[in-house]
Order: sequence, then structure tokens, then C-alpha cells
Amino acid sequence: MLLSLALWVTRRSHGTGTGTGRAFGYARGQGAMMFGFAFVCLVETVTMSVLLKDLPVVHAVVFVLDVYTIVFVIGLHASNVVRPHVLEPGALRIRRAVHVDLRIPLERIASVRRELRATHTRKDGELDLAMGAQTSVTVELTEPVAHLTFLGRRRRIHLVRFHADDPDALVRAVTQARSAPRLDHPYDHPVPDRPA
Repeated sequence: MLLSLALWVTRRSHGTGTGTGRAFGYARGQGAMMFGFAFVCLVETVTMSVLLKDLPVVHAVVFVLDVYTIVFVIGLHASNVVRPHVLEPGALRIRRAVHVDLRIPLERIASVRRELRATHTRKDGELDLAMGAQTSVTVELTEPVAHLTFLGRRRRIHLVRFHADDPDALVRAVTQARSAPRLDHPYDHPVPDRPA
């Protein structure tokens, strides 16, 4: 997350360099909530500093924890901003902060559609990456792809729901890329990536 903060401050992004594909953000809808949470944490830090001023050791410990929490919240938002979804040559790369980085070869996509959902029931073989408790794009696959969870467990995914700030543009771009003639690309036999 500290790397994400550095990228965010320098207005750069991860995995979207020249020629690597088209980026689609997904963090816009959650930005206000994250900054609101960071503000609440800041108010709590100031309040605890006043309440614990006569207990220097406790004050120091609580202060460090409060500052860490604020950096964590801002870093989490920054990691969502600097790691967008990317439509690469031959693959759609779906990401969520530093936790999820899933490459789906375009030839394995059976359908992609805009579908706004606010409720998600966890089912085997489905991956829901909600932002602000909603998803706006659904991708169905012709055959499963491997996904490594944050703790390293392997899952076989055949349906992915995720959020995009501009779902219509993403769906159009993926549909056009799927219908375009393709050359051999490095994602014909994908190996799941560990989250970057």
C-alpha cells in the first residue's frame, strides 16, 4: 500500500504502461466514503491525544496506532486508484487494490454485460468484487480460469462480477476486442498471477 501511495502522489498507475492496454477505473464511487472514514480516524486521533495527555506511554501507543490506521485507509484507496482494470492485448485484467489480479483470456469470455447488482450471494466458482457494495459488470466464461485468493488458495472461477466507473465503455471495449481478429498472445495458457 505504501507503493500505491507513492504512485498515487506521483499520478502514476501500476500495470498500465505504454502499449500494455486500456485502463478502466473503479474507485471513484468509494472515494468519498474512504476520505470520510479517514477524517473520522483523524478526529479520533486528536480526541485521544487530548484524553490521554496525562498518560504518555498509552498516548504514544494509541497515537502510533491511530496514525497507522489513517495511512492504511488512504493507502487502501490509493491502491484501488492506481491499479485499475486493464484491457490488454488478448486478455482482460480485473483487479481490486493489491488483493486481486485476475487475467482472463478474451477467448474464454462467453459474454460480458452491464449488470448493476447491490446484493451478492457467495457461490462456488463465482468471484464478486464489489465497490461501495455494488458491481456493475458481469463476465461469464466458457471455461474456468484459476484465481489465487489473498491467502494463496486456488479457486476455479467461471463468473466474475466487478465494478467499473464507466461500465458501458468497458463492455464496449471488451466486446470490440473479442470480435477483432487476434494474433497469438502470451495469455493463451494463463498462469494465475499473485496479486501485485
